[in-house]
Amino acid sequence: MSRPSVVPTFSQLLSTFWRIGLLSFGGPAGQIALMHRELVEERGWVSEDDYLHALNFCHLLPGPEAQQLATWVGWRLQGWRGGLAAGLLFVIPGAVIILALSMLYAVAANLDWFEALFLGVKAAVLAIVLQALIRIAGRALNTRFKQSLAIAAFAALFLFDLPFPLVILGAGILGLAIARISPQWLGVSAPPSTIALGPRPWRASVQSISIWALIWAAPMVFVLATLGPDHVLWDIGTFFSQLAVVTFGGAYAVLAYMAQEAVQGFGWLQPGEMADGLGLAETTPGPLIMVTQFVGYLAAYRAPEPFTPFVAGLLGAGLTTWVTFAPCFLWIFAFAPWIDRLGNAVRIKGGLAAITAAVVGVIANLAAWFALHVIFSAVGEARLGPVRLYVPDWATLDWRAALLTVLACALVFLAKWSVVRVLVISAVGGLILSAL
Repeated sequence: MSRPSVVPTFSQLLSTFWRIGLLSFGGPAGQIALMHRELVEERGWVSEDDYLHALNFCHLLPGPEAQQLATWVGWRLQGWRGGLAAGLLFVIPGAVIILALSMLYAVAANLDWFEALFLGVKAAVLAIVLQALIRIAGRALNTRFKQSLAIAAFAALFLFDLPFPLVILGAGILGLAIARISPQWLGVSAPPSTIALGPRPWRASVQSISIWALIWAAPMVFVLATLGPDHVLWDIGTFFSQLAVVTFGGAYAVLAYMAQEAVQGFGWLQPGEMADGLGLAETTPGPLIMVTQFVGYLAAYRAPEPFTPFVAGLLGAGLTTWVTFAPCFLWIFAFAPWIDRLGNAVRIKGGLAAITAAVVGVIANLAAWFALHVIFSAVGEARLGPVRLYVPDWATLDWRAALLTVLACALVFLAKWSVVRVLVISAVGGLILSAL
């Protein structure tokens, strides 16, 4: 890879990524475009080819690709301290705002005006998820085999209730195998490489993995030693640590699985509250996966012993953010030195392509799950052999939510309004309709 023609000072890097962190609205697509403009077009710190090559590399990794791309740029320009600074500054503004909104939500969620406000937010989130589904499907499903994978992933989750990590793992393994036999099914090929790759950077990778694995595990060891494995903080830490390893495809891909576990598995949230959390994350800067902090805060706030609810909520939010983003630094610092080699690995590309196709089915499952729980107040389940069917109670159909969903879809798909504008208009609509 080429060296940057302009190498910034560390203070310049800090000020630039502080600005990016404050302005990184619009989900991963908007964040990646913002960094491209700031770092490639305006400052020339990274070349076009290197930026795209690194973006493809970040797509190989679990976790938020935009935040990992920011970490990679910082690492590329100023080594590990630059990567740490860039990655943290990309996350901190949104984390602080989400924490404040989570605190407000915890104390105001039962108020009538607050419920009315979030009635519109839920409808807007459903429209936004549908938009993400269509965009990702249009980009990712460019072969018949990928389309079949997406359908199979949707059926596995929505009808057969298979665990999300199993679906992602199965798609990745299948992609590795297909890439060796018929890579054209996945639309991948090996590009000609004229790069002198040099010796394999094993030592640097092993050091990075060792250091960041300890950093990742440190708060969990403390929780285990002081509170034990039966405390909610241990459950929060272990669940979101596992989620960090399988978070391919971003927040939309894992949200239905996270909601299912948080609602049915742990009892931390009510069904509609996950949509509320995503609505908050959509309106703040930073990665959408920051919605995990919202879940962690509420989970600890509602089971605070031996702390006060406020202190427990802060600890839950902090632990969730730690175990969600510490792995991102591990992946980048351990594998960034291998970026040129990974870019030419056909089987890895095949695994990623299959996972991306499966993610389309995962997001379709999320859209269906959201639609049922936004429009109906009560949704039951029925079994037909191995098939799980959702059965909405039509007597609980919420006409206000249905109307607001149609309005939000019209604003997103026809008027092409921004996410923030759609959320604001839908929230106001919820207040108006609830007052009727």
